[in-house]
Order: sequence, then structure tokens, then C-alpha cells
Amino acid sequence: MGFFKAIFLGLIQGLTEFLPVSSSGHLKLMQYFLKTTEEAGGTFDIFVHLGTLLAVMIYFRKTILDLFTSLFHWKNPIDHPQHRYNRLLILYLGIATLMTGLFYMLFQDGLDALFANMKPGLVAVMLIITGSLLYISDLMRGNGIPANNMGWVRSVIIGLAQGIAIIPGISRSGTTIAVSLFTGIKRKDAAQFSFLLSIPAILGANVSVFKELSSLKASQFFVYLAGFLAAAVSGYAVISILIGLIRRNKLKYFAYYCWALAVTVFIILVI
Repeated sequence: MGFFKAIFLGLIQGLTEFLPVSSSGHLKLMQYFLKTTEEAGGTFDIFVHLGTLLAVMIYFRKTILDLFTSLFHWKNPIDHPQHRYNRLLILYLGIATLMTGLFYMLFQDGLDALFANMKPGLVAVMLIITGSLLYISDLMRGNGIPANNMGWVRSVIIGLAQGIAIIPGISRSGTTIAVSLFTGIKRKDAAQFSFLLSIPAILGANVSVFKELSSLKASQFFVYLAGFLAAAVSGYAVISILIGLIRRNKLKYFAYYCWALAVTVFIILVI
């Protein structure tokens, strides 16, 4: 794989990781049609995911620092409601992450096989499902429940939804945001919770491939690094845009995009 293809795929990853249109689905489609599947594979996918991880950590650096600080601030809890809020948010993030991990462990073999052998036609079907979730989520008014009051049941449901979203074509951000809205969580909180939930998910996905990353040849490493940086820059650029769209009930536009892309894929495959 050359630098320009790596940068192009990195840009696609960064744009689609946070936009609710399935980054893994786009990567699968682009690798299939650009015939880079053999060259890149799962290692490159993980590399560009690390780029988007960097983007979300930079964007939410103040929130992450506040959450970390609250873990060690236990004096005068009555006078510090923000610390109580943050600790509850950490608890629900932990429960959701645990459920995602449990789901993956239970169905690991099937999910890995599906991810490795996913064909464009099936990706298109999953994109139709993603579009439907997004469209319906814009119709939900929600009960205005803040994230720190979501309760363990909602966090379990969101965590399981994130586990299902490993399937290419099912958007991780779109699914977790939509499910959060379905359960009545405030629109702004639903977006932030989804972004923060991506941090342990991406880190967890990389644990098993650190050896592969460290064994890359120098020529491969710099090509993959180009994809990493492209994903980080493009990912950071779209986070604030998406948060604004979620607040204004504009997710349906991404639904139209997912449906249009799915139809396009079907037409290309038929031709």
C-alpha cells in the first residue's frame, strides 16, 4: 500500500468513525474496490482506529481530566456535586464497556469470522439497518435524562449495542447514540457518552495486535503512520460538527447517506 492510499483510507476512517455511517463498513468497501485488502488487512484498520482515538482524547481532554480528578476527590462530597456526577458517569461507562467486552468474548469466533469475510453486499445491508436506526432516532424526543442518571440497565443496553456494532456497516457511534436516545437520554449527553465509550473500546481492540504493530517493517510503519495522522486530523474536525447536528435532530441526513451508499454498492455489484 502506498502513502496516498493510506492517507485516503485514514481520512475515510477519521470522517466515518464519528460520523454515524460506519467507519469499518467504509474501510471494507474501499479496500474491496481499491483492491487493498491483502495489503492492509486488520493491522491497518487498527492503526487508523488509533488515530481516531487520539482525536477523541484531544477533543475531550478537559472532560477526561475532570473524570480522572473526580476519582481521587472524596473530601466534602456534598459540596462537590460535579465530582459525584463524574463518578457516576465513570461507573456507567465501565458497565457499558464491560458488557461490550462480555458480548465480544461470547461471540468472538463468529464476529471475527464475519469481520474478516464480510462481503460488500452484506455491508450494504448493514448500512440500510444503520440508516434506519438514525432516521428513527431523530423522531425520538427523549426524556432529557442526564448521563449520570441513566442507571445500570441503560448502560448495559448501550454496551451490548456497541458490541453488535463491530459488524462492518453497523455504525458504532450511530448505534450507541441512537440507542441512548431510544432510552431517553439527553441528546448532548448521548453524544458525549458515545464518544467517551469509544476510548476503552478502541484500546481494547488494540491489545491483541500490539505484537503485530511492533513487528511492522520501517517502510510499512511510515505508510501506516500516514494513515494514522490522516485519521486523527479528520476525526477531530468532525466531532464538534456531529455534536451540533445531534442537538438539532439532523441525524436523518446521515440515514439518507447510508441508504444511498447501500443502493450504490448494490448497483456496482450488479453491473
